[in-house]
Amino acid sequence: MVQRRDRTTRSGRLVVLDSTRPVRMIGRVWLVGAGPGDPELLTIKALKVLQSADVVVHDGLVSDEILAMSPAAARRISVAKRKSRHSYSQDEINRMLVAFALQGLDVVRLKGGDPFIFGRGGEELEACREAGIETHVVPGVTAALAASASAGAPLTHRGLAQAVTFVTGHSAKGNEPDLDWTSLAKVNHTVVIYMGLSMAALIAARLMTAGRSGSTPALIVENASRADERRVVTTLSELAESAASLDGPAMLIVGEAMALAQVPAFPVRWEGGPPAEERGVEVAKSSTAPGVAISTVRYTDGPSHPLRVGGRS
Repeated sequence: MVQRRDRTTRSGRLVVLDSTRPVRMIGRVWLVGAGPGDPELLTIKALKVLQSADVVVHDGLVSDEILAMSPAAARRISVAKRKSRHSYSQDEINRMLVAFALQGLDVVRLKGGDPFIFGRGGEELEACREAGIETHVVPGVTAALAASASAGAPLTHRGLAQAVTFVTGHSAKGNEPDLDWTSLAKVNHTVVIYMGLSMAALIAARLMTAGRSGSTPALIVENASRADERRVVTTLSELAESAASLDGPAMLIVGEAMALAQVPAFPVRWEGGPPAEERGVEVAKSSTAPGVAISTVRYTDGPSHPLRVGGRS
């Protein structure tokens, strides 16, 4: 259990080095995975650590509902990163964590998903260790797991997927990632691409050139686990066209097991409302590519729900 250290004791304990320079007890840094966005997917340990924070340094993908769980007196600092637009460089974030801890504060570095899966948590851990800061890591539910679960499409499945590989959709400089495309093109292998929406055309082309069939099922999930989640079921050859209709944080998942992805079965219960069939539901279908059906679920007695789910026509 995470216990909050007594603030009076901490502020009053001084270590005298040369009879003139008092030093406060050094704080701690917690690298915490906030999960994909749904507050109910936050781990119990993550919640306890967050509730003990003096400072919360958070990503832009951390939901407001999760941020609201931090103490009212805690200082919140957004270090949101979007493609080509960073509020702080990674080096500045590293120095920020160390500086707050050296002031005797307990710092929670709250990161979307899991800190160690394309979250640069390793770099922050190294920086804190080098500065002599006590550092802990709390794992989180990564977006790939949430995307897979919400669509009912397992990342591994007997007969369809004997391996799964997580890759990034771009290099550190924003260019094409240096990946082993031949290995990724093997059949019965699920490939999960983080931050790959803008590179969908190139990724699909590389996989098909390496031998992956264009008919391989593919799934795109935008804002996985959130109220505005959108899903598109497509194929590798149509991946780029399908991705063009989305613009938020999205996972690209390619593999035979994605053939199991389904639209939600009724009754669907949205938070704070009755079953969908009791409110009146209109399902509008449109096709953006051959073999790809996009369904938009909207309530007939209210505004359209932004969830878009896909199924094969």
